Amino acid sequence: MRLNEIRDRPGATSARKRLGRGIGSGLGKTAGKGTKGQKARAGISIKGFEGGQMPLHRRLPKRGFNNIFTKKFNELNLGKIQGAIDAGTLDGNKPITVEALKEAGLIRRAKDGVRLLGSGEIKGKLAFEVTGASQSTVKAVEAKGGTVTLKSITGREKPAADKIKAEKRAAKRAAALAKAEAKGGKKPKGEQAEEAQAPKATKAESEKPKADEGEAKKAKANPAKTDKSE
Repeated sequence: MRLNEIRDRPGATSARKRLGRGIGSGLGKTAGKGTKGQKARAGISIKGFEGGQMPLHRRLPKRGFNNIFTKKFNELNLGKIQGAIDAGTLDGNKPITVEALKEAGLIRRAKDGVRLLGSGEIKGKLAFEVTGASQSTVKAVEAKGGTVTLKSITGREKPAADKIKAEKRAAKRAAALAKAEAKGGKKPKGEQAEEAQAPKATKAESEKPKADEGEAKKAKANPAKTDKSE
């Protein structure tokens, strides 16, 4: 080894950065030292600034909205389910649940549930336990003797919408009646309307009890007359 042959190991040193040598080098102008003024401050947005005129995102009109309560369902057609049953990946003799569909590979994950759609046909009697189903799907399944039970993602059975509305209406009416009785005033408008719609007695029917009462009073006042007539 000679002194003039001594070198660092390859990669031990790197070349000096040449600063301020044009934008092509990546270190031109400010040479990697940042900027001054507005661009050096936090929370400022230069992108989208159009020199003071009304920016594009404010010139264009708004359309629609994003519903934060919307649900994301896995949508499955009856034809696809029948294909899985024919292929043997899904057992049609057992209730078809979200877990069974996942095991069969028809869905990857449950999301907010599974919704059945009516495209295609089923060949036999199937029992579905899913989150939702269209009316045509329910009719098609029931026509083959099957059933569609709607359940939430937690597994609880969902009551029908009509049933919920009827229960709410009955509770509201009971509360209104209780309030009216407590006040001792008039009945709620709904009850008054029902009474108004009830068939009223005819004039002859209403006057008949009054005539009977009058005859009874006369008989009591003049018992002698009644005995003579007999």
